Amino acid sequence: VNTQAVFSLRGKPLNCYGLTKKVVYENEEFNLIQAALDIEEDMDNLRYNRIVIATDADVDGMHIRMLLLTFFLQFFPDLVKRNHVYVLQTPLFRVRNKKKTIYCYSDEERRNAIAELGKNPEITRFKGLGEISPDEFIHFIGEDIRLEPVLLTKDASIDSILSYFMGKNTQERQDFIIDNLRVEKDLAEATASEESDELEIAS
Repeated sequence: VNTQAVFSLRGKPLNCYGLTKKVVYENEEFNLIQAALDIEEDMDNLRYNRIVIATDADVDGMHIRMLLLTFFLQFFPDLVKRNHVYVLQTPLFRVRNKKKTIYCYSDEERRNAIAELGKNPEITRFKGLGEISPDEFIHFIGEDIRLEPVLLTKDASIDSILSYFMGKNTQERQDFIIDNLRVEKDLAEATASEESDELEIAS
């Protein structure tokens, strides 16, 4: 099947964890998603084999991604269990010269692209899909599209997952974030240290 469609959301969707399916009919965005996929009754008439969540590559984008995953896991878990749900990885950088453009999804790819293109390439950092034109978007949703499947282990408890990430245990999540957070400065220092080690090895 070669049919594709793009469905846009207006703002952040509702956190539907703990709500009943009644909200799917009362919330316009959720109702439209349900209708577009044709999954109101069951999965038999699923209109698209791959449901791809495409959000900005920033904190707000991650939040929207979590809210959409909560919607699918809460009300349509079989979509995830049957491997229909994916997350689109959008590039963080564009590195180009007059002859070639390379889209990069990590700092390592950015460094490799700079080395490949040589002296003084133009480097653009993307923070969201809104900064990418439709003409550019088509370049990374083709054969080389980077999709991460949303997977559940056999012993995973959907309710436990949603309760932890989307429930009212704010302090517990805050402590987890504080204990595991790495800010851009830390990442930059780690990258610089790795590059220094590489230079020492090369010399």
